[in-house]
Amino acid sequence: MENIKEIIKNQKQFYQTGRTRSYEFRMQALDRLEKVIIRQEDAIKKALKKDLHKSSFESYMTEIGMICNEITYAKQNLKKWMKPKKNRAPLAQFPSKCFQVYEPYGVVLITAPWNFPFLLSLQPLVGAIAAGNCCIIKPSEYAPASANVLKKILSMVFPQKYICAILGGKRTSQELLDQPLDHIFFTGSVSVGKIVMEKAAAHLTPVTLELGGKSPCIVERSADLKMAAKRIVFGKFLNAGQVCVAPDYLLADEAFAKELVMYLKYWIRSMYGEDPTANKNYPAIVSPRHFKRLMNMTRQGKVVYGGYGDERTRKIAPTILLDPCMDAPIMQEEIFGPLLPIITYQNLEEAKALIAKRPKPLALYLFSRDKKIQREIMEGLSYGGGCVNDTIMHLSSSSMGFGGVGESGMGSYHGKDSFETFSHKKHILKKSIKIDLPVRYQPYNSVKEKALKFFMKF
Repeated sequence: MENIKEIIKNQKQFYQTGRTRSYEFRMQALDRLEKVIIRQEDAIKKALKKDLHKSSFESYMTEIGMICNEITYAKQNLKKWMKPKKNRAPLAQFPSKCFQVYEPYGVVLITAPWNFPFLLSLQPLVGAIAAGNCCIIKPSEYAPASANVLKKILSMVFPQKYICAILGGKRTSQELLDQPLDHIFFTGSVSVGKIVMEKAAAHLTPVTLELGGKSPCIVERSADLKMAAKRIVFGKFLNAGQVCVAPDYLLADEAFAKELVMYLKYWIRSMYGEDPTANKNYPAIVSPRHFKRLMNMTRQGKVVYGGYGDERTRKIAPTILLDPCMDAPIMQEEIFGPLLPIITYQNLEEAKALIAKRPKPLALYLFSRDKKIQREIMEGLSYGGGCVNDTIMHLSSSSMGFGGVGESGMGSYHGKDSFETFSHKKHILKKSIKIDLPVRYQPYNSVKEKALKFFMKF
């Protein structure tokens, strides 16, 4: 095991030199990160193939390409983000200037999951670098090939005293969380997120928690059913459903549910073939334990499509289940796999009530052509973010922040939100010494009080 305390000590010392704070240093670091990702594209793809059986196309679309896009966006906007922002100065403080500056936290920890081992390590790292921090990344031990390549590529371009990856399991994670870090960025399950928050509390360390939950998808009667089915199939079965924002369950108007199921079957066959488990571009479930867990879930509803898997390759066919028991694990836990339960409803209020009584989800998807209903859902239900007439694509844009609410997380990242997440926003009032209004100073009197009331109105 690496000497975690020594690494953090060295990073804190390097941070105190002030080198990471300059615009030039941050830009050079982003350049180096971008170049090494491009050079190591094949190694990254091979690691993803080994860990999750991801295809070259999906590896680029969902990991490498998105990381490069995030770096490009940060480089284009970094100077603007770093510039002090002016605030209105109150008349009572005349003459003065008010402004805010962003300062880095210092040494930050990024704890990444296994489902997108490069994206969910390096995308937040872009924000940490842009904000001027030193950084430790703890990749998931459940994607070992990816973790090793991640450590290798970071060591190629960054000294350990600035940025590094520390490999290991639960014990390593616990030791890292016990250290006095300046910020913790965690992506993972709700249960582990609670542990992270509890550990952070010991040092009053600020946290960003990107969690998950059961993200609903509503197909309302005005929807284009064929298009809805196509985009649901894409978003649900990408990475074999091992996506924190994948549609977790589908709420369909009962008048059109059969037609919707027909289109879902059509698009599954069109995209993945008659036997998806034989499709070389279809990802695998991460471990035998998760494979067994998901196969057990297939028995918790009426299977109308799929429902089988290959234990040898850990592949489970895209599966559609109708009207599962609401008390079953499939409707109580985040599925995190290629199983799509469908619940029918008679009216939209029924669907809204079902969502509202559950913990706030990370994402919500609505398929509807009715603008009134679109507003009703967007404004009437609480969730992290989502799409109208699409699935998962809201997280693909660096210009939009991404994050949860309630049990689905706290804090936001991507683009400027990442820069702000890894920065302390420091507000400053700069007062002139040429004029010093005497109103605030003792001795007080009625004339001063009248003047005070006047000035504090503005």
